[in-house]
Amino acid sequence: MRDFVRRIESATPADRDRAVDALRALAILGVVLGHWLVTALVADSGTLHGASPLHYLPGLTPVSWLLQTLAVFFLVGGLVGARSHAAARARGEGYGRWLGARMSRLLRPVAVVLAVWAVAACVMLASGVDEDTVRALGKLVWSPLWFIVVFAALTAATPLVARVHPLWPFAVVLLVDLYRFGLAEPGGFAEVNVAAGWLVPYCLGAAWSRGRLRSRRAGWALLLGGAAATAGLVLWAGYPAAMVGVPGGEISNLDPPTLAVVTFGLAQCGAALLLLGPLRRLLRRPALWAAVATVNLSAMTVFLWHQTAMIAVTAIGLTAGGALPGLHTVPDGPGWVLARLAWLPAFAAALLICWLAFRGHEQRRPRNASRIVRGGRPARSAATRRV
Repeated sequence: MRDFVRRIESATPADRDRAVDALRALAILGVVLGHWLVTALVADSGTLHGASPLHYLPGLTPVSWLLQTLAVFFLVGGLVGARSHAAARARGEGYGRWLGARMSRLLRPVAVVLAVWAVAACVMLASGVDEDTVRALGKLVWSPLWFIVVFAALTAATPLVARVHPLWPFAVVLLVDLYRFGLAEPGGFAEVNVAAGWLVPYCLGAAWSRGRLRSRRAGWALLLGGAAATAGLVLWAGYPAAMVGVPGGEISNLDPPTLAVVTFGLAQCGAALLLLGPLRRLLRRPALWAAVATVNLSAMTVFLWHQTAMIAVTAIGLTAGGALPGLHTVPDGPGWVLARLAWLPAFAAALLICWLAFRGHEQRRPRNASRIVRGGRPARSAATRRV
């Protein structure tokens, strides 16, 4: 392990902003941990169906404030996308080549998880597993893919949106919500917010790449202003307090994004900017940086397979006979929460197995490219400038 840490440290350029990588790693791990804590598979008469402890235990709502970290990922995505496009133009590289390089690592692991689960669904149906169970499991795996679609679309549009002021997409979200809720038109143009809502932090990231948002004053303004606006929308405008969808709820803050989740995202972006200094100091420690670098090299693999890891542990648990607390039982009490916390190491172990099996589909590069670590040996340092 010491040799592994040393090799990563020696392969990292001195000018790399490690804090940016840490923000992305924290965002991905927040989503993973959030799904593991607020998603349950309940065994009922031989059928598995989804449930959420937020439906039964509204006191757990603050968990969604801590672990719904998508805005931070889009913030970093905007920063990295705008920087990489500017660098490609400086090298005389065309849009098509730049986009192909960005999409390759993003979409290749998606194709793998879709193929594996298509085969798994066919095998389960052929072996007699009921359709409701297969549908519930497939939904857990495939529903988070909306994030990949939106992120890919915003990445492709980087040359167009890199200089768009975040207030423009924010105004779109505001107008759509006024139409949906103020005029009692719950459908309306709600789906517009899927792009506009996440374009707000993405444009903030692009502005960051141009030298904006450098001061702590900007971070505090986003944090305090976003938090105050979110509190006002929840307390006086009727928006849900949970920053994720809750089964049975009349309104979901996330599907599609509402004004509340956008203002909450602004607060998260402000907090992320304020954390940059402490993170840079912490990541001078080679061991911590090695952990962050490893997560970043396999960020999409971790995101795409974390639900599969939970499903695998749940399925194996069924062979023990009877419903296991925190794994197959209704998430309706503190006992379930404590039991679920005890299952997290098992989920992490299953995810590690998935990571070992499928990380190569994300980390693969053309022969003339490289990465931080290849086969336990340091790659050319230029490779670590890729994000």
